[in-house]
Amino acid sequence: MTQVPTNLEAWLADEAAVRARIDAGVGPGVNDPATLIDVSGLELMQAMLRGERPTPPIAHTLDFLIVEVTRGRAIFQGTPRHEHLNPLGTVHGGWFATLLDSALGCAVHTTLPAGRAYTTAELSVKLVRAITPKVQRVRAIGEVVHSGRQLATAEARLVGPDGTLYAHGSTTCLVFEARPAAR
Repeated sequence: MTQVPTNLEAWLADEAAVRARIDAGVGPGVNDPATLIDVSGLELMQAMLRGERPTPPIAHTLDFLIVEVTRGRAIFQGTPRHEHLNPLGTVHGGWFATLLDSALGCAVHTTLPAGRAYTTAELSVKLVRAITPKVQRVRAIGEVVHSGRQLATAEARLVGPDGTLYAHGSTTCLVFEARPAAR
């Protein structure tokens, strides 16, 4: 797995730059499926980063955003908030899983040509350390292991700016022909 810079100031600067582009763009929403047939997964992810395509509403709800995307790789950055805590005062495992799932799925998506889509068939998440309210940011770094005609697999790590590993996960995605939604 590729190394990610572990510097909170750099992470905050990346986040501010992406948020500025997204806020100046179309904002949160759902892409019209008919407009997705003619763009590759990488083109879609890059357009989201530029603010030209809507960002998923769940990213706003759970306070995370995509900060980097290249072919076979997607990085999401999240801010653990009070609203994400479980009864024990640590971040709920579902928040970990959602961040990892987003990085994993988007990494797979970047490898798909126009006219192809995917869905998660299996998600495995291993929590190795609690995220407490003291942790300011985490990043989920997803990288594709294999992308084929029918199946794709990816792995991801959830890390803090100091390099601390909080969780890791993997996915298997089904790849199929995209079809415009029936109207």
